[in-house]
Amino acid sequence: MAHRHTESPLNPLPPVIIALFVVIVGVEAAFSLGARGLVGGPEAVGWRLEALQRFSFSGNILGWMIDTGQYPPEHLLRFFSYPFVHGNFTHALFAGVMLLALGKMVAEALGPARTLAILAASTFGGALAYGVLLATPVPLIGAFPPIYGLIGAFTYLLWLRLGQVGGQQVRAFSLIGILLGIQLLFGLLFGGGLDWVADLGGFASGFALTILLVPGGWQRLRDRLRQR
Repeated sequence: MAHRHTESPLNPLPPVIIALFVVIVGVEAAFSLGARGLVGGPEAVGWRLEALQRFSFSGNILGWMIDTGQYPPEHLLRFFSYPFVHGNFTHALFAGVMLLALGKMVAEALGPARTLAILAASTFGGALAYGVLLATPVPLIGAFPPIYGLIGAFTYLLWLRLGQVGGQQVRAFSLIGILLGIQLLFGLLFGGGLDWVADLGGFASGFALTILLVPGGWQRLRDRLRQR
């Protein structure tokens, strides 16, 4: 009985999600404090700009690598480093909160190792979509492509669940539809970039990989498509 009283009513967050959150918020805190001259000395004012130059993903650099056949490690790193650089503190905080919420749900269903694989695949997939489908000099930064990868994983899991209970499986895609609609609205009202292409690439990567990671997922999807 004493053991039951000491148990937490909430499931703890997976360590991998906590670690990623700490890195995202920690990096942003260093940039924000450095810009205000509170840490790092005078050179800290340029930390964010330096990080943007070194770790953001660039479609132009991807084009250069493809054209020349050269793939330096410092440029390949950009496929996975851009989620840790954000435009400002609000951008990073919002991404961190969404990472905690979605990461917890996906990790509870699939486990931390599969969740990390989804994050890595959607980070790469988002950057690849951004670099291949767009011709823009604007670099890609921020953790939203891998977060959309978690949304893709959650969407597939919900799709399976609705199928098991006889629900309308199309409802599983309501979350991604709402989020993309909000992005479009904000873009029309306040102006916005083309980051949604990377977000959609991250979503597709997370959704596709989850099909492979869930036992029997690919077969169930094929059976469902054949029925239609």
